[in-house]
Amino acid sequence: MRSSNPALNEKAFERAGTETGWAAATEAYAAPAYRGPVAGDDTMTLNGVAWASGALIVLVMAAGVFGWSSSSSSPDELAIPGWLPIVAIGGLGVAILTIFKPHLARFTAPVYAILEGALLGAISKLYNDQYDGIVVQAIGLTVGVFLVMLFLFSTRIIRVTEKLRAGIVAATLGVMLVYVVSMVVNLFGGELPLLHDSSALGIGISLLIVGIAAFNLLLDFDFVEKGVEAGAPKHLEWYAAFGLLVTLIWLYLELLRLLAKLQSRD
Repeated sequence: MRSSNPALNEKAFERAGTETGWAAATEAYAAPAYRGPVAGDDTMTLNGVAWASGALIVLVMAAGVFGWSSSSSSPDELAIPGWLPIVAIGGLGVAILTIFKPHLARFTAPVYAILEGALLGAISKLYNDQYDGIVVQAIGLTVGVFLVMLFLFSTRIIRVTEKLRAGIVAATLGVMLVYVVSMVVNLFGGELPLLHDSSALGIGISLLIVGIAAFNLLLDFDFVEKGVEAGAPKHLEWYAAFGLLVTLIWLYLELLRLLAKLQSRD
C-alpha cells in the first residue's frame, strides 16, 4: 500500500512500529482484520484524526492572520517579508522531522501548522493585493474540493485500487520533478513559462496539477481508513492529520495559482 503523500505512506507505519513496539505494522496495514498489540483507547480513530486535523487548521488560520498582517505589500508594490524564507525553511525542516519521526507528530505537527500558516498568510496577501478577493475564492474551492473528494471516497464512487494509486503516485512524482526543475531554473534567473504564464496551456497545466492534488486526498483518506482498521497506535492520529494538512496546503496554493492565471486574462 503506497501513498504519494510522503507523510502518509506505509513507511510511517513501519517507523511507528519500530519506535512503539507495534509489531508487523506493514502486514497489519495490508490486512484490516488484524489488531496489533495496541488496543482500546490507545488505538487510532477517525474521530481522533478529525479533531487533530481541526486543531491544526485552527493553528494555520491563526498564524495566517499574523502572516497577512505582517506583510507590507500593496497593489502597487509587492514586498516579500524578510522572515518569509526563514519560515519556509523552518516549515520544511519540521515536516522532514515529522516524516522520519512520526511519534513526535503531536508536538511537531502544531509547529508545522504555525509556520505554514504564517507563510500562507503572507503569500495570500501578496496574491490578494494583486487580485482582490482571490483568497476567499481559493479557500472556498479548497473546502469544496475536500468535501467532494471525501464524498466520492466514502460512497465508494471512486475506489482506491492499486492501479489508481499507482497512477496518482506517478503523476505526483512528475509534478514534483517539474517543481524541482522550476526551482533550479529560477536560481539561474529563468522561469518555466508554462508553469507560471496565463496562456491556455498554462491554465491547463494548473488544472491538471489541481486535479492531481485533489486525487491525493483520496490516497490520504484511504491511508487513514486502513490505519484505523489496522489498529494503529493513537499518536498516529496527529501524524495522519499532519499528512492531510500537507495535501490541503498544496491544493490551496495550486488553486491560488490557477485563479491568478484566470484573473490575469480578464
